[in-house]
Amino acid sequence: MRKLKWGFWGVVALIAALFLQYTLPSHDVVRITEVYNRLTTVSWENRYFYASPDSGTAEARDTRDIRFIAAAFPDGRVKVYRNEDTGWIWPPYFKYDSSNLQAVASNLKSSDANPKWVMVTHYGWRLAWLSIYPNAVRITEVPGPDYRYFPWLNVVILALLAFVVFMVRRMWLQFVERVVDPARARAQNWWDRLRARLGRKT
Repeated sequence: MRKLKWGFWGVVALIAALFLQYTLPSHDVVRITEVYNRLTTVSWENRYFYASPDSGTAEARDTRDIRFIAAAFPDGRVKVYRNEDTGWIWPPYFKYDSSNLQAVASNLKSSDANPKWVMVTHYGWRLAWLSIYPNAVRITEVPGPDYRYFPWLNVVILALLAFVVFMVRRMWLQFVERVVDPARARAQNWWDRLRARLGRKT
């Protein structure tokens, strides 16, 4: 029973960690190599990783004209970001400026010989087998490829979540101590008295 309990909480913790890793903003220092639009098929397998049909550039239910930003890391690795409005849906980035962001990305394109380094703030994952791309929410020019950004927002959000979890756990333990344990003791006493009476009658 103890292993089952720890297994359950392990699964809950894993799901929470994946949810936060997908939702919280990440930051990549890259060089933008290309910006383009592409008709993209959105199926039942990856629909939840794209914007809703009534938000941003989403035009049709199954095939959408989606903006993309191609980039390269300082070590030569490449990455592709989608550029969609989030609207009021989750995650709550309230992004409505994908057209402007595409213009910013186009203006910051550069070559390997004369690079312009930018920090792309994004959320989401890149899963090629599901055609899932991280969604860029901000592009900022930075001094160079060695620029490092400390994720203050992520730290604050995680600290607040840790505090909430701590307080909920504390409230639950107090509830168990003040309500559940006395009720359990009363039920046990009632059961013991009932067994004693039945024993005397027999």
